Amino acid sequence: MARPDPHSVTDDSQPTTRHLEWDATVDFQSKRLSATVSLHFKEAAKSPTPFDLDARALEVSTVTDLSGAALKWEALPPDAILGTPLRVHVPAGATGVRLEYRTGPEASALQWLEPSQTHGGNQPYLFSQCQAIHARSVLPCQDSPARRVSYRASMNVPSGLVAVMAAAPKNSQSKGGRTTFHFEMPQVIPPYLLAFAVGDLASKDLSPRSRVWCEPGLLASAAWEFEGVERQIEAAESLFGPYDWERFDLLVMPPSFPYGGMENPRLTFLTPTLLAGDRSMVNVVAHELAHSWTGNLVTNVNAEHFWLNEGFTVFAERRILEALEGHENAELHAALGRNDLEEAVARFEKAGTPELTRLRTRLAGIDPDEAFSVVPYEKGYLLLRALEAAAGRERFDALLQGWLEKHRFGSVNTDDFIAHCEQLAPGLLAKVNAPQWIDQPGIPADAPRAKSARLDAVKALAGTVPEASAVAGWSAIEWQLFLEWSPRTLSAAQLSALDERFHFSSAKNTEVHVAWLLLSLQSGSDAMLPQVESFLGRVGRMKYLKPLFAALHGRASTRPFAKTLFEKNSSRLHPIARQVIAGMLAK
Repeated sequence: MARPDPHSVTDDSQPTTRHLEWDATVDFQSKRLSATVSLHFKEAAKSPTPFDLDARALEVSTVTDLSGAALKWEALPPDAILGTPLRVHVPAGATGVRLEYRTGPEASALQWLEPSQTHGGNQPYLFSQCQAIHARSVLPCQDSPARRVSYRASMNVPSGLVAVMAAAPKNSQSKGGRTTFHFEMPQVIPPYLLAFAVGDLASKDLSPRSRVWCEPGLLASAAWEFEGVERQIEAAESLFGPYDWERFDLLVMPPSFPYGGMENPRLTFLTPTLLAGDRSMVNVVAHELAHSWTGNLVTNVNAEHFWLNEGFTVFAERRILEALEGHENAELHAALGRNDLEEAVARFEKAGTPELTRLRTRLAGIDPDEAFSVVPYEKGYLLLRALEAAAGRERFDALLQGWLEKHRFGSVNTDDFIAHCEQLAPGLLAKVNAPQWIDQPGIPADAPRAKSARLDAVKALAGTVPEASAVAGWSAIEWQLFLEWSPRTLSAAQLSALDERFHFSSAKNTEVHVAWLLLSLQSGSDAMLPQVESFLGRVGRMKYLKPLFAALHGRASTRPFAKTLFEKNSSRLHPIARQVIAGMLAK
């Protein structure tokens, strides 16, 4: 028995799934999917063997081989992190298995929204979020990034609603008050990239290979906000090679979506908090686009090597931004990332878990959602930036492009990257003391720092109430840095003067608005509590929920308020966000 992923029962000695066929019927009343999944093996079973599948809260009714012959199966012991896996007993010669089942009404990957929770207010909405290990609550599968699969799927939904998937749409048929939408994903993907949504959706083309989907009332603003997506794709291709997924469509999600974006191939999911009205937050689109190479094309083998997805993607994102917006703007983003990284490292050290600030982690017995942080993103980025500086950009670009080409549509671990560097650039890892980055906690003392005249200007004014003339022309990211660098000792009078002069409490850029709310809370002011309450009542993005709830929970005077707000809003949060915030408030 060989189980290389601590978060999956996938066993290397058992058959490997290479393709799946999934047919699901959506029932908004019961909040369940009734589905059939056929799992096709890469090779026929050579002898009778168990076939273990990850599953969570699934109600399985029948299990057969692909010819329809019944197979013996049983549920394995439940586990708080893994779920309740299934074991199917496969005979020699079997080429796959087929399971009929229903999802549970509390499936961790699914959020079912009432019409009142949507922008239009007239139709219900369903969406999935399978990263990190939630695909198993949608379908029984080998839910490990190492088990890449192609798939064909269909979704049967009530008429009047549209189903979209992170796959190529094929056709649809309507019958008896319902519509069945068909999809195909010819490329092999890790299971966490299985993604779909059902709702009142409309679309508008942005370029020949990109369109935006969202509720009709948001379509005009979303199309304007993301109008420049083709320029981003072209810049990325010039850096990393051809785009391998045919289309790069965007889906603007309901407010409860727990992340800034999710890089589902062919259909990236995006938080509506990006709709700032000034295109000041489209760097998130660049990040999700970069995943088309770093993460989707070349994928970490499991969550212990998550930096190979996210550190590489932050590096690629900032190279795209540099190509489109210039070096200084990319440095501003890097400075923000360094702020976030230092805060995360301090938080893990205070919690007594500094080992979670290593790039290569050990996560057996740890839920990847609980371990999730900015560390693999920003520490991984800094390592790659250090390697780039040591090698020179031209040489490092060749190394990176070789990495992407060598492992296209494959899954990799940290040792694979080490071997690649030693082969193409012997001695490069030693120049930056890579073992300290990879296997030691914290931030190396010689880690690269962002440098720019614009950064220096922001630092010089942080903690003051500057004259408007001194900050004329500042971008949203400069204001965010100004607020993050301001000391948490500002008086009520200083805070009031800042807001009166610069209107942070009504900022349309969500990053600036949240940075202001945090500065106010952490300075001991209660003036923004109504704003905090309003914000937490309409936004479900964990990047904002976690620091705001932490700030409220960190003060004795506002700790009961944090609990009240969570109880008031928990039912509208995505299950992942609900679990994470509940865990925070329980400490």
